[in-house]
Amino acid sequence: MLAGQQTWKFDRQPHIISTATIVGPDEAKGPLKDTFDKCYDSLDINQKSWEKAERQLLSEATSLALSKKNLTNTDLQIYVGGDLLNQIITNNFVARELAVPYLGVFGACSTSMESLAIVAQLVSTGAVKKGMAATSSHNCTAEKQFRYPTEYGAQKPPTAQYTITGAGAAVVALDGDGPAIEAATIGKVIDLGITDPFNMGAAMAPAAVDTIIAHLNDMNRKPSDYDLIVTGDLASVGHPIATDLLKKEQVPIDSTQFNDCGLMIYNNDQNTFQAGGSGAGCSAVVTYGHIVDELNKGHLRRVLVVATGALLSPVSYQQGESAPCIAHAVALKGKGVE
Repeated sequence: MLAGQQTWKFDRQPHIISTATIVGPDEAKGPLKDTFDKCYDSLDINQKSWEKAERQLLSEATSLALSKKNLTNTDLQIYVGGDLLNQIITNNFVARELAVPYLGVFGACSTSMESLAIVAQLVSTGAVKKGMAATSSHNCTAEKQFRYPTEYGAQKPPTAQYTITGAGAAVVALDGDGPAIEAATIGKVIDLGITDPFNMGAAMAPAAVDTIIAHLNDMNRKPSDYDLIVTGDLASVGHPIATDLLKKEQVPIDSTQFNDCGLMIYNNDQNTFQAGGSGAGCSAVVTYGHIVDELNKGHLRRVLVVATGALLSPVSYQQGESAPCIAHAVALKGKGVE
């Protein structure tokens, strides 16, 4: 049912019954390394191109998420996925392998929760019995498409973020022991005129705040109703901006319960990663790895994941256009939480 203006509140709450996360070597050195299913020790993932490397990550994540529950592709009635590459080619090729009904979506780095929200809605209404949501990114494919090939060695400003190399997949069904999906808040496009492609944290922060406030209003909740509210990839530039904007809007959020996937995935002293992590795979691997694990263990009871995305393209920013941004939120709860 629709709650308020932007939130789908699921009367029949679907469950995340299985997840899988595959990451690259940099993510394997971070504080969440033990929560990932598989870590590669090189960026090429034993493939001949960066694009094939990203495809391999996603292919393995989707296969592993199914095999954990002894499922096959024939158990799925829908696959919803997206990535950062032109025409979301990574997911198109993986969907070809899965050979199930497919919806390709693009929300930039917000795609993880966009895809999960769509699958949850389809499962909740009975349109499908089981569905999968998955996203991916690769540092070298994103750099080549949006900025400069890594081989070029271009310097970046401190506001720039580091696209994570990783893929995350989740299988959703009505019955299961995994975290329940309570609701999904669909974001609106927010554009404050930022044209710098190396400052996406600042560009996306207002969209994250807009969606958080919409979710709280629609659900008649306050931030303290959640053990954790986590944004997708605002990193060290955007996250403080979001915190300040929430205070300005008189939303009483505690710093101990407000975090960001782009800050969580790397160590603070890893200067290689500039302002922090980003990419369509960032919130996917943190959510489907660490957060789902904490919910399953009972360490977290209720979490709001707010994935953020900058909806620009190489052509749009080269022509001087600003970056339209969006954030989609999904509310998850652990077993036994009312």
